[in-house]
Amino acid sequence: MDVDTRLLRSFVAVAEEGSLTRAAERLFVSQPALTRQVRQLETLLGTVLFTRSRAGMALTEPGRALARLVPSLLADWDGILRETKSAASRAERVLRVGFLASAANESTPDIIAEFARRRPGWRVEMRQAAWSNPSAGLADGDVDAALLRLPFPGQGALRVAELLEEPRWVALPSGHPLAAREGLSFHELWDEPFVAAPPETGPWRDYWLAADERGGRPVRIGAVTDQPDDWLSAIANGYGVALAPESAARFYARPGVAYRPVSGVSPSRVAVAWAPVDDGNPVVRDFVDCCREAVAGPR
Repeated sequence: MDVDTRLLRSFVAVAEEGSLTRAAERLFVSQPALTRQVRQLETLLGTVLFTRSRAGMALTEPGRALARLVPSLLADWDGILRETKSAASRAERVLRVGFLASAANESTPDIIAEFARRRPGWRVEMRQAAWSNPSAGLADGDVDAALLRLPFPGQGALRVAELLEEPRWVALPSGHPLAAREGLSFHELWDEPFVAAPPETGPWRDYWLAADERGGRPVRIGAVTDQPDDWLSAIANGYGVALAPESAARFYARPGVAYRPVSGVSPSRVAVAWAPVDDGNPVVRDFVDCCREAVAGPR
């Protein structure tokens, strides 16, 4: 019998969280999709793995047996995949770097140039990720390092070095009455509809909605998007406003969208991240050092 590792990962998430809702947020999938995956695994194995109740999802005896064995199996498989992909990168002399939005802003070209100087014959392959993938492929082993916005789900399982901090601004339709202002207080936006990331991104979505910085006021969602172009279109078309890094005003300027400074909301932080298994990888370490030096500026 062949079992898709995706089903096993879903099983582990539900077993550890004890809740379909929390597991779905952790995996960045919808709850109905996760329910289907659990049932599919139960059908393949021919046994019930969970008892379901209002209190949550409790493991049955077969479920407990599977929960003891699967994490190590998945860890071994992840190690095999990561090593295979790393070997391919080394053979091709390519460093795969995931990123979100504007990566490390204006420092990005300097980082790549310095890496090329340190590693002649190597090249950096930049891979932009959707907002539904806040680790930009790093958690799945699809990239060797990533330039990310903190905080992101799964951050505790990775190595993270903070590079820079910048204020969060608001992006709003250029015809919005608040766009005529030079700056805004965040509380003035609490009643505005917001353009949000997909619900399955959980804490990532909440951070960019500043859900914990609204004094308990609920968030109004005007539109949901997963890509920068769709995000900009939703704002320009008047479906809502959105918090964004200050640098978005430079990297994502477009007609119909205005950016304004916002006080009363925490800043955005950019970091370089890599997997713990690459602590001893000299190529990854060189890239991390290039990131740190580029944002530090001339000495």
